[in-house]
Amino acid sequence: MKNITVNGNTVEWEEGLTITTLLKKMNYTFRMLVIKLNGNLVKKDQYESTIVPEGADVAVIHLISGG
Repeated sequence: MKNITVNGNTVEWEEGLTITTLLKKMNYTFRMLVIKLNGNLVKKDQYESTIVPEGADVAVIHLISGG
């Protein structure tokens, strides 16, 4: 089985996996997310086109705003 790491958890990797597909697979629905792929920031408009490579380390960060 091939895997990636998402927020420290092992997740099964699949060929052609994009950030968008990964977020749906992981049930992330929060709108204000920051994604880092192997330490590099991925912009929201690149989620659909960014392929997650096998063995990648993905950080999904929830932005919280308030005052």
